[in-house]
Amino acid sequence: MQSGSASTEPVGTHTTVDIVFACTHCATSFVVDAAAAGVSVQCQSCGNPTTVPSSGCAAAAGNALRISDLQHQLKENESQRTEITGYINQLSIQLHRWQLRLKELNERQKKLQREVAELCETSTTGE
Repeated sequence: MQSGSASTEPVGTHTTVDIVFACTHCATSFVVDAAAAGVSVQCQSCGNPTTVPSSGCAAAAGNALRISDLQHQLKENESQRTEITGYINQLSIQLHRWQLRLKELNERQKKLQREVAELCETSTTGE
């Protein structure tokens, strides 16, 4: 039994009848002899048991590599989405902090302007 997408060959390139399928848990590709149809095997990547599909699934077996590749792409895409979402969350927190700081500075500016205006009034009325 071979595991991993690098060692997997498309159906039809082997001298014997093989079944190509992907682990139902981690999408690792497998190529096994047709005699293994229906047998449960332990995935070498994730360690979970996965059942070898029947050889009657020849059409599905032909698509197994493509399915495995697409599942890998989906996992990679989800990983990138998670990373970007983390960046957005960090930046949102930072933006909120800057907005609070700006609000404090605006309030401070108004307070200082009021103090200046009061002092100017006191100076002009006191003379």
